Parts: sequence; structure tokens; C-alpha cells
Amino acid sequence: MNLIPYNRMRNIDNLRREIDRVYRFPFSFFEEDFSSHLSLPFTDVYETDEQIIVSCDLPGLQKKEDVNIHIENNELTISGTLNRGQKVIQEERMHTKERFTGQFRRSITLPTNVSSENVRAIYKNGVLNIFFPKTNAAEKKSVEIEFEH
Repeated sequence: MNLIPYNRMRNIDNLRREIDRVYRFPFSFFEEDFSSHLSLPFTDVYETDEQIIVSCDLPGLQKKEDVNIHIENNELTISGTLNRGQKVIQEERMHTKERFTGQFRRSITLPTNVSSENVRAIYKNGVLNIFFPKTNAAEKKSVEIEFEH
């Protein structure tokens, strides 16, 4: 005879933990190794009739010297450093640390040839947008960023 009344919701917390464990497995198992490789900023690449547009999530940039844009042989490289201005927190008091700080680098092959002349790069609200005019020839150039607050 069962002395504890049946409660359908009793095991729901265990189920939630198991689902979290399964979906987090690749990252939790190698957390130390993956953390340095997860520094790639999320990026969208799309085009209009006249240009290729690259939008890159880079929240926390403080100044334009923290990011570099380089174009060579139709390959775009975005690199730099995210230095979040926060007070030092003792590690034993840190419960979760998901926001990336440190160096990042992302290389993207553009879908068509672009001109390195008249390229615009604008950083606003944590998003870096780069506008490339389309062309038929491959070129090489670094791009200056307009930093807006």
C-alpha cells in the first residue's frame, strides 16, 4: 500500500534538469575548451541589387580601436577585443558567466566580389553594419568605422 499520495508534478523538476543536461551536454562536457572557441560574433550576410551588407552582433565595444575590418580576395575578417567595463567579482561569488570578453575573430567569404572603395561601417546599439558596393574585380583594403552612441 502506498502511503504517499500520488502527485503528477513531483518529478517535473527532475525532468527539467534532465532536459537541460541533454541540451547542454556538448558545452558542459568541454566547457573549458569550448569557451575560448565560442568567441565568434553572430553575423548575417545579405545583399541588395547594389551592395552586400554584413551585420555583426558585437555588444560591449567601447571604442572603434577595439575592432578591425579587413577585406582581401573577397574575404572579410572582423577581429578585435571586447573589454566589458565591470568591477572585479570574486570567482566564488560568480554564479553564471555567459557574456564573452576577450579577443574575437570572424572570417566570412562574401557571396560576390565587392569594391573596397566607398565601404561604410557603422557601429550602433551593439551591432556593426558593413556596407560593400558590388563590383567585378577582387581588391584589398581595411575599413574605417563610424562609431555612434
